[in-house]
Amino acid sequence: MANPSVDAARRFDTLPSIFQRYRSPLRAALRRSLASDTLPVYRMLRYSMGWNDADGKPINATEGKALRPTLCLFGCEATGGTIERGMPAAVALELIHHFSLIHDDIQDRDETRHHRPTLWAMWGIPVALVAGNTMRVVADRTLWQLVGNGVPHRAALQVAALLTEAYLQMIEGQYLDLAYEGQPDISLDDYLGMISRKTGALIRCSLHVGAVLGAQDDTTAAAFRECGRSLGYVFQIRDDVLGIWGDEKLTGKPVGADIRRKKNSLPIVYAMSRARGAEKEELMRIYKKESPDSSDVDSVLGIMARLKTQEYAQSLAAENCERALGHIRDVALAPGFDSDINEVARFLLVRER
Repeated sequence: MANPSVDAARRFDTLPSIFQRYRSPLRAALRRSLASDTLPVYRMLRYSMGWNDADGKPINATEGKALRPTLCLFGCEATGGTIERGMPAAVALELIHHFSLIHDDIQDRDETRHHRPTLWAMWGIPVALVAGNTMRVVADRTLWQLVGNGVPHRAALQVAALLTEAYLQMIEGQYLDLAYEGQPDISLDDYLGMISRKTGALIRCSLHVGAVLGAQDDTTAAAFRECGRSLGYVFQIRDDVLGIWGDEKLTGKPVGADIRRKKNSLPIVYAMSRARGAEKEELMRIYKKESPDSSDVDSVLGIMARLKTQEYAQSLAAENCERALGHIRDVALAPGFDSDINEVARFLLVRER
């Protein structure tokens, strides 16, 4: 497999082909999981997924990339399984991810997502909290289908345990993210440990679970787990780059958005660790302010440019991209699937939104 490098990075915003391959069956399975009309909360959950408006009428709103379930289904098929076999776990992963987004929006006070009001902005915080918890439990319930799809009981229990551990780590990472807010002395190790939980846990679990269901071989499953671990870093580091230097037309956020929010993303943590003298004092002054203004954002961007912060972040993402592919280079995959994972890894490295 060819290894993508930072030098090869260019605009690459077309989803890899495997996203399209799984989109239709995944969408159908997700809709079945939230089809209940017993309570209005299910209508709210369908709204949060982008399937209907606030009144319950079907719409075609922007939906997410479905990265996690796609990786799960890829891992299952690439190691000898089928889409049907992996689908309950894929659906659970996507629902858990959306549960986390509902709660993240509350914690961050984000009023819009994909250019629509967030759940809490529409119905209030108490209802949004309950809706998010409902989605998490529905995710657990979908795993009951594994045995019915021919998965041995032992493997089904293993998948359930892996998913439970993954979203516990995800919540731990969210706690750390909140705890680090306002702290200007977070180390790079602190940051990497946080994102390995908050973002990395579900991505790592997606490939791991897929391989458990497909190969039922511990060595293969471990290789996919480590591939997912590195891809988790790639995804979040690139997200952090876009949070500061992304194209507003594509990300929906202005340049320097994470600076205004004083978010401890990788570029901020790196700049704080590398700045010296007057530049360090300037960063500390800005990050002690309640609300940095436009001139503060420009000042931070200038310091980051001098420290080559963007280049460092993209290089770190590229290293993890190569590491991810290296973990499964010697794994015997079903024909054609080696090019799929290479394409996904490259996409995560240079995506623009």
